[in-house]
Amino acid sequence: MRKLPIYFLIDISESMVGDPIQQVEEGIATIIKAIKTDPNAIETVWISIIVFAGKAKTLVPLQEVISFYPPKFPVGGGTSLSNGLGHLMFELRKNTVKTTAERKGDWKPIIFLFTDGVPTDDTSAAITEWKQNWQRTANLVAISMGDDADSQILGQLTENVLHFRNSTTEDYKKFFKWVTDSITTSSISVENNQSGFELAKLDDVTVSKIDLTKHEPSKQYTDKNHVVLAAKCQNTKRPYLIKYRKVISPSSVGGLDMQTLSYRLVGGFPVDETYFEMSDKSSGQLKVNSDELLGAPSCPCCGNQFGLAMCQCGNVHCIGEEEMSTCPWCNSLGRYGAGSGSFDINRTQG
Repeated sequence: MRKLPIYFLIDISESMVGDPIQQVEEGIATIIKAIKTDPNAIETVWISIIVFAGKAKTLVPLQEVISFYPPKFPVGGGTSLSNGLGHLMFELRKNTVKTTAERKGDWKPIIFLFTDGVPTDDTSAAITEWKQNWQRTANLVAISMGDDADSQILGQLTENVLHFRNSTTEDYKKFFKWVTDSITTSSISVENNQSGFELAKLDDVTVSKIDLTKHEPSKQYTDKNHVVLAAKCQNTKRPYLIKYRKVISPSSVGGLDMQTLSYRLVGGFPVDETYFEMSDKSSGQLKVNSDELLGAPSCPCCGNQFGLAMCQCGNVHCIGEEEMSTCPWCNSLGRYGAGSGSFDINRTQG
């Protein structure tokens, strides 16, 4: 039987940590549950999930929807879209059954790319390969999760670049309902021997098409919409991430109206050791000044009051009321206290 392959290529970079990644997990589970009750989809749809941060991997290999079990999503450092695309193209080459004189091959694969930020690497080679080998033989839908994704780069991959206004839990429900409807309408198209690619109608509020002519190309390789700090818990040795979001505030200096850039705390979020496996370790040391950061969390792993203390090794960890603290990164013992003046902190690519 000809299958309709559906690939989810999902950004799991640090900027997705917290509510966004949880909503995606729940949304994928909702999609699978709905598709399993659709007689057309259950006959034709196969699904795979590929995730990318600094590195990429197949989280769920391509399989029939009836045997699909929604996974737990990791988080990694960086947003290497080139690695994500490269891994996707590897999976497409490996799994796609082509039409021959003896048999009909699979329907055109459908790829849903979810991303909330900007690539932190050079994507030109991967995009060129995609255009040459896959742009005409697969259907890609690129979705900006919020306002910060680089739509110009996404527009080089596909004309189907959409904006998802991910403001509330209800928005996420509407969005994943739209994805589900798009999959089921595509499976109906397959059954009727049509194109096999039929997106559901957009409501132009929760999900809308982006006008690519209004966006300038971006060359930045660091996500400047967020600042994320990688930290470790002093007591449990578990890693966690401290996430900040960009804030532009009006200010006045010498009677001149100006704007001030800062980053407001979103929260601290525990992660597991897969964070390091999915992170790009070759990106070099990036810094943010402490004066740019508004707020600091408690430790999300052990509850220590101060979740942002910096060791002389340059890494961040938590401290409590103990007189001497041990850095979980380098094991050095030291006495910590509040100081005057600002200092630079190692940040991730986002």
